[in-house]
Amino acid sequence: MKVITFGEIMLRLQPPGYQRFMQTQSFEATFGGGEANVAVSLANYGIDAHFVTKMPKNPIGDKCIAELRKYNVKTDYISRGGERLGIYFVEKGASQRPSQVVYDRAHSSISTAQPADFDWDEIFDGADWFHFTGITPALGDLVAEITLTACQKAKEKGVKVSCDLNYRKKLWTTQKANSVMSKIMPFVNVVIANEEDAEKVFEIKASNSNISGGHLSDEGYHEVCKQLKDRFGFEKVAITLRESISASTNNWSGLLYDGDKFYKSAKYEITIVDRVGGGDSFGGGLIYSMLNGYDMQDTIEFAVAASCLKHSIEGDFNLVSVDEVKNLAKGDGSGRVQR
Repeated sequence: MKVITFGEIMLRLQPPGYQRFMQTQSFEATFGGGEANVAVSLANYGIDAHFVTKMPKNPIGDKCIAELRKYNVKTDYISRGGERLGIYFVEKGASQRPSQVVYDRAHSSISTAQPADFDWDEIFDGADWFHFTGITPALGDLVAEITLTACQKAKEKGVKVSCDLNYRKKLWTTQKANSVMSKIMPFVNVVIANEEDAEKVFEIKASNSNISGGHLSDEGYHEVCKQLKDRFGFEKVAITLRESISASTNNWSGLLYDGDKFYKSAKYEITIVDRVGGGDSFGGGLIYSMLNGYDMQDTIEFAVAASCLKHSIEGDFNLVSVDEVKNLAKGDGSGRVQR
């Protein structure tokens, strides 16, 4: 099975431990980005995962490609050129102090990509699935055009398309997001959203929910799923449900809707090591389970268990195996030493 993901990967710089930006004398350097994170998850599960982007032809770009290859992600379709790799800084929160992210991504190579950089006929040859996030078309008008072209080509070739809405207010306005994403959504089969995305992008709000207060209403999200499906004709709608008790403790679950029935996962109380990439690990689990023909209940259980485990891992990438995810989904969440 061949999966294509398309988007931006960045250099991630983070103070050691829980130090604040003002405290640190050094930064730990790794890489991460929504669609690359999904590709790493899928490669770990044994899927033929390809990440598509544009990155600079310099030693930082070389290092980034080497990092992806280390986790068995295919990089054959990456275009090289442009000025720079984007950077983002992460200050990890704890207890009542939230995490902070600072972006330095202007003029990154992918944001200046041209349609000629990607041969979608070649890229989608033999592909089964295409995944992108709402971050990618937010990078610029031309990147939005490239994303739409990719989705159209995927549809033409019978490739399933998934999109994680992933609204980022630092990249575009809600009005621009609505305008651009509404043109792309008719080509999407499976959409993924969290507590806020549907509201920010499409003005579809869950009733009786208080995200800041940690209260989410299942009935409200049932209505969100129905409205999304009715508006765009999605085959499946998946919602991640995060109840934030503090920066260190969250309740985590998910909801899947197939047009006829709702499927709710088990709920996990998680103590967070690193929450960045949590949604991407959910997407990776969802795609894997759907490609492998899991029934709907097992699909949402696998996706939520995968993302639960990601919260225990430093960095963007979810470095877990299928067996580890299945064991948790079956109820083995004790954390006992495996001998």
